[in-house]
Amino acid sequence: MAEAARFRKSIGTKNESSLHKTLKFRYTGSGGKSEVEVGEYVADGVRKDGEYIEVQTGSFKPLKNKIKDFASRGKVRIIHPIAVNSKIEVFDTRGKLLYRRKSPVHGNLWSLFDALLYAPELPLIKNVSIEVVLADITEKRVKDGKGAWRRKGISKLDKELSVYHESILFAKKSDFMRFIPFKKGENFTVTTHAKKANIKRNISQKALYTLFKMKVIKRIGKKGNAWVYMV
Repeated sequence: MAEAARFRKSIGTKNESSLHKTLKFRYTGSGGKSEVEVGEYVADGVRKDGEYIEVQTGSFKPLKNKIKDFASRGKVRIIHPIAVNSKIEVFDTRGKLLYRRKSPVHGNLWSLFDALLYAPELPLIKNVSIEVVLADITEKRVKDGKGAWRRKGISKLDKELSVYHESILFAKKSDFMRFIPFKKGENFTVTTHAKKANIKRNISQKALYTLFKMKVIKRIGKKGNAWVYMV
């Protein structure tokens, strides 16, 4: 039992995943400090130059008040990892690897809008930038009979960064124009945007709604039931 307990702790039973910890230290950098109390909040890191680092693997919605507070004090960079490729490793309760498999889900830069959808105002706040990290991620699980029924009792334990591919920084509103494959003055709808950007319609809907809220694009009317947008 002691061996099993050590195994569970070693692969991430704490709140902070290995993925989160790796990115926190990577972006806080040499000379920076991690887990710093800032007012009523705790920053994941503060760089040597004073920039606040906040690693967020999920939706940005819970960050709204925290980021506004940090931004009132100085520069803030939100680090958001996206899994380009995912691998799942399943262990027994003693730490023995039972099997590993590749996940059929692949993320890309458009996945950013899954996180931004409910907090589109964050990139508009002065001093705030977002850095997207495209990486391969390994998810570790344990077959302990305590997980959700859809995973057949297998519990999630940890996530690790396996391969760091690249990062893309969004420091100003115009940086988000890379998601709009139209020239200034051209009109487009979700349908035409999805076709030209070569993405699924539901992804285009999330992106255009978010970019509209960010004032990167504007609505100029409707074509039938569809909103018409323009840069």
